[in-house]
Amino acid sequence: MANVVEVKVGLHCDDCIKKILKAIKKIEDIETYNVDTKLNKVIVTGNVTTEKVIRVLQKIGKNAIAWEDDQSDN
Repeated sequence: MANVVEVKVGLHCDDCIKKILKAIKKIEDIETYNVDTKLNKVIVTGNVTTEKVIRVLQKIGKNAIAWEDDQSDN
């Protein structure tokens, strides 16, 4: 069964978005991915964990957190 992983990450410019998409595409067993620039949100669907997506984004220098963690602050 596919997991839906949502993370918050800074999507400041086109170069940032390109870097993030390139990194996400390399994750094994993903089915779909989407970037919401208005919410600074990355959504990945597939046989993947939130921790894996965050680790991949941190490797390219992006600070990413689980979407649920961010919402609990409000």
